[in-house]
Amino acid sequence: MFLKSSNFYRGVLQTIAVIIPLASFNAFGYITYAIPIAIGVFLNAPGNTPGTLKRKTYSILIGTSLVMAVTLLMSFAKINFLLLIATIAVLSFLSALISAYGFRGSLIAFSGLLAIVLSLSKDVTEFGIWLHVGLIGVGGLWFLFVVSVFYWLAPKKDEDQLLSETLYSTGSYLKIRGKLLVEKENREPLLNEILKLQTQLNEKHEVLRELLLSERLKSGRSHFDEKRVLIFISLVDILELALANTIDYNKIDLIFENRKALKKFKKMNITMGKHLQVLSEILVHKKKVQSKKDLLVGLSQTLKFIEKHIKNTKLPEGREGILILRNLYDYQERQVAKVRAIRRIMNNVSQEEKITLKRTEVQQFITTENYSIRILLQHFTIQSPIFRHSLRLTIAIVIGFIFGTLVGVKNPYWIILTLVVLMRPSYGLTKERAINRIIGTLIGATCATIIILITTNTIVYMVLAAISLTIAFSLLQQSYRSAAAFITVNIIFIYALFEPNSFIVVKYRVLDTIIGAILAVIANYVLWPTWEFMNLKPIISTTIQKNRAYLLAIKNLYHTKDTSNLNYKIARKNAFLGISNLNAAFQRMTQDPKSKQKEVGLIYEIVSLNNTFISALASTGSFIQNHETTTSSEYFDAFISHIENQLENSEVLLDKDRQAVIKQHLSIETAQEKLKNSYDILSNKRDQQIKAGQTIIDKQMRTQLQEALLINNQLTWLKTLSEDIHKSTKKYNKIFMP
Repeated sequence: MFLKSSNFYRGVLQTIAVIIPLASFNAFGYITYAIPIAIGVFLNAPGNTPGTLKRKTYSILIGTSLVMAVTLLMSFAKINFLLLIATIAVLSFLSALISAYGFRGSLIAFSGLLAIVLSLSKDVTEFGIWLHVGLIGVGGLWFLFVVSVFYWLAPKKDEDQLLSETLYSTGSYLKIRGKLLVEKENREPLLNEILKLQTQLNEKHEVLRELLLSERLKSGRSHFDEKRVLIFISLVDILELALANTIDYNKIDLIFENRKALKKFKKMNITMGKHLQVLSEILVHKKKVQSKKDLLVGLSQTLKFIEKHIKNTKLPEGREGILILRNLYDYQERQVAKVRAIRRIMNNVSQEEKITLKRTEVQQFITTENYSIRILLQHFTIQSPIFRHSLRLTIAIVIGFIFGTLVGVKNPYWIILTLVVLMRPSYGLTKERAINRIIGTLIGATCATIIILITTNTIVYMVLAAISLTIAFSLLQQSYRSAAAFITVNIIFIYALFEPNSFIVVKYRVLDTIIGAILAVIANYVLWPTWEFMNLKPIISTTIQKNRAYLLAIKNLYHTKDTSNLNYKIARKNAFLGISNLNAAFQRMTQDPKSKQKEVGLIYEIVSLNNTFISALASTGSFIQNHETTTSSEYFDAFISHIENQLENSEVLLDKDRQAVIKQHLSIETAQEKLKNSYDILSNKRDQQIKAGQTIIDKQMRTQLQEALLINNQLTWLKTLSEDIHKSTKKYNKIFMP
């Protein structure tokens, strides 16, 4: 999967952009001019992330301007040591502050910080400064040209690779959910893995929305664009269906003590996951999808097992277990339909339903970034995590450079490079990256040393340097430890081409990395630390607000029966992104020192409640979308109003400037009793049918029973969850906002 990933593709692209000018200029004896061009490419490589060509162009152009300005100022500041220190401090702080503009902003900030590091590695004459800076600019423009050419040659490469990765991750997600059904002892690690995959999938979905829908706005509909959008929509639906299939595992364990009853469903989930992973490879290689019957055969076997189980189960005592199995089967049947739809789409899109989103509708699905100067000004406060990180990083860089210079470290800028690469706003992430950096550097240094002992052939060094650079670029986001190992190999072999004693390079590389890593961890712990629990309040509030909007969209869906309702889809998207951000924040919190994980039990409770709440919402919304439901009642509305009030009150607790708008409704006890009676009436009617000899349930009765049970259970569950969220938020408010 690694060789087909978008990271590997970008790594190859960046390596080509570096090697071409080096090889071309070297052939004519002008290698000196090629080096700053290669530096310009290297510094602007972070701007080539998945996204539209327009965004890539802006990122690379802004990054090029920034690195040219930084290089120019740093070069002139070298005339005086104190002036150089002051320049490093100012440029480090301002560059780091650019990360306030989100993910792309952080990549541009990284380019600026790398420019500071590389400016310290090379001295140029006053006349040569302008030429050097100009050639770095040429390198940035050359890289933009290479990116644009590759985009014109393969305009859908990013989309296909990201779609392929999303297919593969979705397959992994389904397989783990299958294992969860039968696992009893090893469930906690699997649940943690599920949360991580959900976060990754939501992030991939957001990038795909920008890529696919922005392209649709620009060029309208085409056969291949339609095909990709349909695959993407199916993947979003698969995730929603999975979230909608909320399972009370404790209840499952109680009802099905014998795990044999659930093994068929586990096998079916794993089969679906494998299908999606096979399709991910077919998409990249442009192969024809082969016809397979194992999905339908698996469903048929599962249905036969349920029928056999019904015959061997005593009614009405075993009805709840049978309904659970029926719901699992219905869920898997719908998932199989989505997987098979993707197979048909990849073979021939003309057989599928056409998409009729209007321009205004498309724009609502795309998350727009605000790049106004006000965003930067809002972060000029010590309360801002970005401001604290920028200040912390600046002080660490200055201390690292002064220390390295005073003690006579061969390349003090390597210490700064380690700081720039490792330091993040979160202590936990910085510590994790520091450990991986040290281990990766030691592994890379060991491998490079062994190769140096075996051969002194410079051609071997050049080839290995090029290969290791490509792999390093590719692994930066997937495995930082592995990337650090290949970066070390690359740097050692490049220096080995010019340094007679290669072992000195290895020694100082390892030493500087360890110094930088230790300094990074200490700085994050001591200098204005930002512990994750301090940043959770707005994230929790936003999650609750988006869940409330999703709840109201489901209410509207149940009233109107309009399954193509745009507001429902947008509310669903926003709620998924909200819970993804909350999960990611909690994962970062668990990486902080134990002493800094304040009230971790309470926060875990809030995160779990919100995850369960959105799963229950997705379950309700999915059922309404995929079944013919009865007319909405005033009792349903009473439940929704009660749940909305609980969420509204929770939001107010987290935001003192807000006032709750309480909805009036029927007594919740009355509504609960009426909805339960609806199910009991149907259940008794079914019992009478069985007594009369009608053992096979008709479709209408089964659907009505499922609806009555699901709506009653889900609303009762949502009511309980919303009340628990309010109680937990009240506790949180007393502790963190006294």
